[in-house]
Amino acid sequence: YSYGIMSAASRVAALGTAVGGGYIAYLNTRKGELYGFLKPALDLVDAEMVHRLGIEVGARPWLVKALGFADTSNDLPSLKSTVFGLSFSNPVGLAAGYDKNAESIAGLAVMGFGFVEVGSVTPIEQPGNPKPRVFRLPEDKAVINRYGFNSEGVEAVGMRTERWRTARDAGMPPGGRPCVLGINLGKNKLTEDAAADYEKGMARLGPDADYIVVNVSSPNTPGLRALQGRAELEALLRRTIAARDVLPPARPGLGTPRVDGPGAPPKGRRPLLLKIAPDLTEADLKDIANVVTKLGVDGLIVSNTMTERPETLKSKHKGEVGGLSGAPLFEKSTAVCSRMYQLTGGKVPIIGVGGVSSGAEAYAKIRAGASLVQTYTGFAYKGPGIVREIKEELAALLQRDGFASVAEAVGADHRRGRPKK
Repeated sequence: YSYGIMSAASRVAALGTAVGGGYIAYLNTRKGELYGFLKPALDLVDAEMVHRLGIEVGARPWLVKALGFADTSNDLPSLKSTVFGLSFSNPVGLAAGYDKNAESIAGLAVMGFGFVEVGSVTPIEQPGNPKPRVFRLPEDKAVINRYGFNSEGVEAVGMRTERWRTARDAGMPPGGRPCVLGINLGKNKLTEDAAADYEKGMARLGPDADYIVVNVSSPNTPGLRALQGRAELEALLRRTIAARDVLPPARPGLGTPRVDGPGAPPKGRRPLLLKIAPDLTEADLKDIANVVTKLGVDGLIVSNTMTERPETLKSKHKGEVGGLSGAPLFEKSTAVCSRMYQLTGGKVPIIGVGGVSSGAEAYAKIRAGASLVQTYTGFAYKGPGIVREIKEELAALLQRDGFASVAEAVGADHRRGRPKK
């Protein structure tokens, strides 16, 4: 069955109507302003339907270009980074949860993302939680979702990632612009042996990933966050790492981002990252830091959505159950990023995510200890233009503070003698 909220025929009809009308509007606007022109109308439509429409557009890179959503500029040298043995043209990525089934990698790359993380992907197809399950909080620049790992499963997703990765590695990325591909793994709702699900995901999807994420931090799958406990986490990661280590080695090639050298996992092993929640105690954070350093986990993603509801929330949907993302998550997730950088001694690269909607916020994450950043809710509110906006502002801030590269700025707030802002 389909995970869209419309039938295939009605989706195509809706897409055609939206695109046709949008293109007429586009002819009367300056290039790049179309999303802002359409945003008031999109806000009147169910949030999940708009999400689905975005996926349909992103699946067609030619349409992304026709609508003026593509970033045709070359990334500045100051934005280029090498992290866990992968070369990133820029540090701005799209977080997991948007392209759950790897349908829009090409279009998202054309928009200018340095990397795209698809998923979370479960071994077996599952529908997720009942609808409605996505709620805008516009007054708070936030979203609450309780999707619940709706996924087409590893086989369907694997066919798409294999096709895209094969073309990219041959130097012919669909849409013409390559990016780093992360694949985020989850567990099925009814699975009792969680590690077995991550092993299955690794076996099927690992060969197509530039990096792989173990997601144990979604608040929308019962019992998932309990896997962040020290004993449970260590047991889970040991089995997942073992599954990763038997994959065929990844090798540098014409279109691959992999580079050999300092920081690269040995023997062509794909980097394995752990995504954690922001709602963790100091003891939890110390336990996680100890486990990832002990087992040699290659990176952390900080953080997932939060279950806490700040008193400052104003929107009518603030009481909905699910994970809160967007602006209210920024300070908390950045603080956890900073703390994990400290606890790991800056030796475990971090992808900072949570409330990033500007270059200044991306820069704050980097100074706190993130080597890369991701956006999602900001992308939903601002549209494709946010990618170029973040990159341009970030480059200007690096130059202002005398940093020749992103790598030089990573963790700057933990060092004395550097300007704060």
